[in-house]
Amino acid sequence: MTSSNAIVAEQGRPVRASGGGSGLWRASAARSSVELKSFFRNRQSLFFTLLLPIVLLLVLGSIFSGTVPGTHTDFKQMFVAGIIACGIMSVSFNGLAINIAIERDNGMIRRLASSPMPKTAYFVGKIVRVVVTGVLEAAILLGVGVALFRLPLPPNAGHWLTFAWVLLLGATSCSLLAVAFSAIIPNARSAAAIVTLPFLVLQFISGVFFPYSELPAWMQSLAAFFPLKWMTQGLRSVFLPADFAVVEPAGAWELGRTAAVLGGWCLAALLLSLLTFRWRGANVR
Repeated sequence: MTSSNAIVAEQGRPVRASGGGSGLWRASAARSSVELKSFFRNRQSLFFTLLLPIVLLLVLGSIFSGTVPGTHTDFKQMFVAGIIACGIMSVSFNGLAINIAIERDNGMIRRLASSPMPKTAYFVGKIVRVVVTGVLEAAILLGVGVALFRLPLPPNAGHWLTFAWVLLLGATSCSLLAVAFSAIIPNARSAAAIVTLPFLVLQFISGVFFPYSELPAWMQSLAAFFPLKWMTQGLRSVFLPADFAVVEPAGAWELGRTAAVLGGWCLAALLLSLLTFRWRGANVR
């Protein structure tokens, strides 16, 4: 017997893993497995966090037509790039914040925190869940965009690399924001409504449904403060022709600034998470 044990709870039943650092890895792996199983078995969660962006892409992509003013780019292709960014935010922000609020409200987080399981394993499980579902979401949306809306695939390795780091920084910043944002959700019943409101607003002001440069100046300034605007702009640079950059506010893709803003949000959201995360819900004894 070792002096330290890692414990992972699945449906309230503990599974022990022993051995110092190996215990943390085993606990994290077990917790990650629990997270993925619970996500894919929950049809409501699956629809709203994974399938809803796909439905939006199919419905709205079938309605819009023509080219973006001032360019030769099909409006649908611009729209697909924005929906991919939106889908990543749906998985990493909406889904995670609601999930944490539910687990805090029903006492699951408190039970995990009071068990021998390393607290780090809880967050590792959430990260694995976001990574797996985010990659799946992006792959499905990319496939739909290519098959139905003639979205061109990234033409070279440099564009694929941009695609990867935009998704990585975007998903990381939105996930950490979800952890911090969960602190203001009073209970599980109100979680969906509280989380959905900022998500919907950001979609409309971040250049997902409309060319960003056509939005009022105050909306552009507000959206530029949050990650989604930079995620959509970064993905447009991956999929759209180089001459599309002329309709961006700065007349360029600003990839360096995109990386700086998303990276800054990762650090800021991490600090907020450390300061605000609660392991006990208000109604949990």
